[in-house]
Amino acid sequence: MTLAPPAPPEAQSDKRRYVREMFGAIAPRYDLLNHLLSLNIDRAWRRIAVDRLGWEGHTGGLFLDACAGTLDLAAELAGRPGFSGRVVGADFAPPMLHLGTGKSDSGKVRAAAADILDLPFREAVFEGATVGFGMRNLEDLDAGLRELRRVLRPGARLVILDFTTPPSAPVRALYLLYFRRILPMVGRLISGHPTAYAYLPASVQQFPSPQALARRMAEAGFSDCSYRLLTGGIAAIHWGMR
Repeated sequence: MTLAPPAPPEAQSDKRRYVREMFGAIAPRYDLLNHLLSLNIDRAWRRIAVDRLGWEGHTGGLFLDACAGTLDLAAELAGRPGFSGRVVGADFAPPMLHLGTGKSDSGKVRAAAADILDLPFREAVFEGATVGFGMRNLEDLDAGLRELRRVLRPGARLVILDFTTPPSAPVRALYLLYFRRILPMVGRLISGHPTAYAYLPASVQQFPSPQALARRMAEAGFSDCSYRLLTGGIAAIHWGMR
C-alpha cells in the first residue's frame, strides 16, 4: 500500500505548535468543510459517539469534551433529552472554541482553552469524556490517554471518535483516492490553508490501527476497551472505562 504524503515539516518538528496554529487558521471554514467533505456523515458519527458515553446514568453530571474544536460533540450531549448536567469543551485553539459558542443555547456547555496533555482540572472530576477527531493530533498519544484517565471518575467512560483506514481492499482504495487527492484539493481551495488538508490524511496514516489504539487505551489504565468501525471502516469509535 502506498504511504500517505509526509506531514508538513512544521508538524514533524513541533507538532503541538503546528496543530494549534493550523486549527486557529482554518477555524472559520472548519464546520463547513467537515460536513461537506464527509457528505454530512460526521453528524451521525457524533450521535453514535454520544450514545456510547453512558451519560444516562449521570444525567446531572459533569462531562468533558476534550479537543473539542467547535463544540459539536459537547452540543450533541447537551442537547440530549433528559440531560441536565454540564459539558466542559476543552481545546487549545481558542478560535475554534469561539466559533462553537452558541451551538448549545441551554447554558450547559462551557468552553475552556486547555491542552489535553495538561488539563487544568483536578483528579476524578468528570463522569465521562469524549474526544472527536483529536487524538491523532496529539504530540504524545499515551500521555493524552493517561491525562484523560486522571480527570475521570472511577467507572466513567472515555469515548474516542476518529478516522481510520478501511480494512476492505476495494473500500480502502476508493477511500485513499478521495482522502489523498480530492480532499486536500477541496480543503485547500475552501480553507485557504496550504497544508491543513494534506496533514489530515497523513495524520490518519500515522495513527494507530483500531486494534492498536484499543491496546494503548488498556496500557494507559482503561478497562473493557473496545471499538466499532463506522461507514465501512472510514472512522472508528473506541471506548474504555476508568
